[in-house]
Amino acid sequence: MSDAIFAIPHPVNEPVLSYAPGSPEKAELKAALAAMKAQTADVPMYIGGKKVHTSQKVAIHPPHERSHTLGHFSKGNAEHVHMAIDAALAAKPAWEDMPWQDRAAIFLKAADLLTGPYRARMNAATMLCQSKSPFQSEIDAVCELADFWRFNAWFMEAIYKNQPISSRNTWNRTDWRPLEGFVFALTPFNFTSIAGNLPTAPAMFGNVAVWKPAESQVFSAAVIMEILEAAGLPDGVINLVYVDGPVIGDVVFSHPDFAGIHFTGSTGVFQKLWKTIGENIAKYKTYPRIVGETGGKDFVVAHPSADAKEVAVALLRGAFEFQGQKCSAASRAYIPKSLWKGVKEHLVNDLKTVKMGNPEDFTNFFNAVIDEKAFDKISKYIAEAKKSDAVKVVSGGNYDKSKGFFIEPTVLEVNDPKYVTMCEEIFGPVLTIYVYDDKKFEQILDTVNTTSPYALTGAVFSRDKAALALADRKLRHAAGNYYINDKPTGAVVGQQPFGGGRASGTNDKAGSILNLYRWISPRTIKENFVPPVDYRYPFMMEK
Repeated sequence: MSDAIFAIPHPVNEPVLSYAPGSPEKAELKAALAAMKAQTADVPMYIGGKKVHTSQKVAIHPPHERSHTLGHFSKGNAEHVHMAIDAALAAKPAWEDMPWQDRAAIFLKAADLLTGPYRARMNAATMLCQSKSPFQSEIDAVCELADFWRFNAWFMEAIYKNQPISSRNTWNRTDWRPLEGFVFALTPFNFTSIAGNLPTAPAMFGNVAVWKPAESQVFSAAVIMEILEAAGLPDGVINLVYVDGPVIGDVVFSHPDFAGIHFTGSTGVFQKLWKTIGENIAKYKTYPRIVGETGGKDFVVAHPSADAKEVAVALLRGAFEFQGQKCSAASRAYIPKSLWKGVKEHLVNDLKTVKMGNPEDFTNFFNAVIDEKAFDKISKYIAEAKKSDAVKVVSGGNYDKSKGFFIEPTVLEVNDPKYVTMCEEIFGPVLTIYVYDDKKFEQILDTVNTTSPYALTGAVFSRDKAALALADRKLRHAAGNYYINDKPTGAVVGQQPFGGGRASGTNDKAGSILNLYRWISPRTIKENFVPPVDYRYPFMMEK
């Protein structure tokens, strides 16, 4: 019991280490990579604080080295989902009643463990199982995840301090309660930080969670659970299970205590989940919170006044970092005719220097796509483009899956702004460019706004303030994260909260206080210090 009002330390974004030659972090990371590859991991589920193994083992292979086996994970079934829900609900009363500052301390400690003794291990796991370069892993699996935990704790304090005004003789208060029931966290392969944030953001506020990661991210998901356990997270607050989507969905979405879903993944899956929740709405004790970030068909628009080299670098980084497997990745670009020669020259020349291969070789900028299903989907788009008279392959266009799922950074130039690769989400290293007439900048903004059902990220390059103002107005609803003279990727917690509208999701802005309001159910309390003793009001008197 404490008689004090506590303040969370003001968060600062975790510095990104350079991994420069001779640096201690480079040596530590290489040692961690070697150690993890030398072992064959047996990755359990985590249910009620217990490590649960099953007889069904699924092999884990690096996408860039299909012949190597990192280990196996234990695949679960419907019974394990029921166990996870029961464990979560059993843990809920004590977790909900724990003083908020003690809950916060667990995640603040987790952030310090992650950025300290677990830094190399977390990066190595992400590099090996998701084929991320050291830099891409560092900004994601370490820095962003630590930022989520630190900033969310700070935002939590701000929410709890937000209280109503009171008039004389009364005291009005707001009790920021957790939801009734459990939260289902369904997380993607491409960002370890998202996988870690989706179950922990609700949990910080006294909620409990059942967490299903993408199978291609299980290896690093298990390290997150190791960190949370080391930080003191009580048993059953977050339960990590590896179960097929339809199997876990049948159990979760039929359970009366289902209170919400925190989701990042495909638009199709999210829409199906939403429909299922709607069909089952009468089964639930409360109306579930539905929070989701889905796809994108993210754009870059250059005005004739833009700098060609700046645009080219933004396209290369925005489209091809982490093999274009970011929801925010630049996928379609609109370049004025007067600028195209310079942009093309810079882009092609830079791409010639890009090395592709195993992320364990730190000189590689570019690695493998996540799995065979993704490889086949992406390469099909490229194969069809090669056959089309309406498309020129500006750079790349080759692919090979004999040793790993490698697809070259591919740049296409099309003569139709509605060509399929300008419209459909590919989620891979394919950038499609349409060259427009310089005089039609305003018309091309309308094309950008109406081409895709998504509205996640977008960027505009110009040195003309009037052109930027026009684009800002025309594209106001075209992107939830909008960039001016910068690539459309790289949102930072607390600086550029992430999320989009339209078909890109509910735009609840992970990395901000807005997302956290979705995981609480406020109760207003009025305490009357001097209750009335006469039912009559003054208006009833005539004299």
